[in-house]
Amino acid sequence: MAENSDNKKVIREVLDWFVHVAIAVVIGFLIVTFVAQRTLVHDVSMQPTLNGGDNLIVEKISPKIGKLNRGDIIVFYDINEDRQLIKRLIAVEGDTVEIKDGKVFVNGEELKEDYIKDGYTPQGINPQFNNLVVPKGHVYVLGDNRKNSRDSRSIGPIAVERITGKAIFRFYPFNKIRVF
Repeated sequence: MAENSDNKKVIREVLDWFVHVAIAVVIGFLIVTFVAQRTLVHDVSMQPTLNGGDNLIVEKISPKIGKLNRGDIIVFYDINEDRQLIKRLIAVEGDTVEIKDGKVFVNGEELKEDYIKDGYTPQGINPQFNNLVVPKGHVYVLGDNRKNSRDSRSIGPIAVERITGKAIFRFYPFNKIRVF
């Protein structure tokens, strides 16, 4: 009789562990799908702000509720390259963007961009994207390393629906921990 009772205790303990692990997995899945996730930087287009190998926490709520601002570092899906890209949001729908004389102007005002590499913004290869009004439901993005960035100067404004998140925190490398 004691053996039967011991077996029931073991089964209850295993089931209890299984339920707790299953709950943790579901919560983890929901967080990664809808709230935040780790993202790894792969290229040099955001230098000096971000470097290859940097690990970021990207939150996913702001793009869904329309709370993106100029200057935010965003992650979006590039349908041409079938991958995620990380860039800086420069302008939102309705803004006028003009790139001339190595500078970026939004709504006629020159951006003060102390974060860009080399302090110069070359015009893009597609002239129609160097002077435009950002269409409804789109944003204009640029990499901080303007000489080495595939961004709105070449691929045009990005549909807001393709934005998957906003970088909020770099947690690795440890000597470069930073909140954005």
